[in-house]
Amino acid sequence: MMTDKKITSVVTGGAGFLGSHLCDLLLAKGHHVICLDNLLTGNVANIEHLASNDRFQFIKHDVTEYLYLPGEVDRIFHFASPASPIDYLEYPIQTLKVGALGTHKALGLARAKKARFLLASTSEVYGDPLVHPQPESYWGNVNPIGPRGVYDEAKRFAEAMTMAYHRYHGVETRVVRIFNTYGPRMRPHDGRVVPAFISQALKNEPLTVFGDGTQTRSFCFVADLIAGIYALSESDCSEPVNIGNPREMNMLEFADTVIELCNSSSVVENHPLPEDDPKVRQPDISRARKILKWEPKVPVEEGLGHTIEYFRKLIERGIV
Repeated sequence: MMTDKKITSVVTGGAGFLGSHLCDLLLAKGHHVICLDNLLTGNVANIEHLASNDRFQFIKHDVTEYLYLPGEVDRIFHFASPASPIDYLEYPIQTLKVGALGTHKALGLARAKKARFLLASTSEVYGDPLVHPQPESYWGNVNPIGPRGVYDEAKRFAEAMTMAYHRYHGVETRVVRIFNTYGPRMRPHDGRVVPAFISQALKNEPLTVFGDGTQTRSFCFVADLIAGIYALSESDCSEPVNIGNPREMNMLEFADTVIELCNSSSVVENHPLPEDDPKVRQPDISRARKILKWEPKVPVEEGLGHTIEYFRKLIERGIV
């Protein structure tokens, strides 16, 4: 459904996996969309289908640098950040800078434009949780000096900065804590379990399971996640909101599901567990259900089917 008023939305990190899907939804809602991305981990291939849309503009820009945009801006969605273990281990300084300086610049733009600001935070703010499932009231269990700390603490700082701008400058802010999400446009080699398992299964290679495979994750299909984020952006809730799928799966169960859906002959191969790898991850989405009337609709098996087809095409084109 189209909106009555022309809304201009800025999406930082808009050429990334989640950012590009958000751009799609905002355009479908009738927004004018300005996509900012320095392409450190983003890819113009994710947004090339939008090039002919006269309501879409792509600007290659590092959001940690001075940020100025002419004209009115109504919404700012701050999604810029490396977001996989491989990325933030390769780019630790950039990860910290975009969480700190990038958030500061984006909030400054929101304040100047009197725009509503939505921060893409993460379930990683809970660290290796001692509370299960994780409600928004849980403060987390994070190792600030471990290899994952650059991402965890960057997002925790970003949340603190966002709330400071809300309390002291009166900026309208929203904070979404994103749990494991998957779908088309994930990068094949980004180190996350979904692209790794699917790529390996489609090639009939062993699936790399870290540890004994009993650690759990909760997987949300990207269309569900983006719908939840949009609902949050249109709500009056300034407190953090978990968006994710509460269905919890251990890694062995998930590996078996991928192998079956890919009709693969792959087997599981165990590797040492990475440092500070969370043992459990499951969102408490009570707040999203109550305030946003949102919950995921796409079953994991259905979402994986769409994702497998995307990766199958990448393999056929020799990209994976």
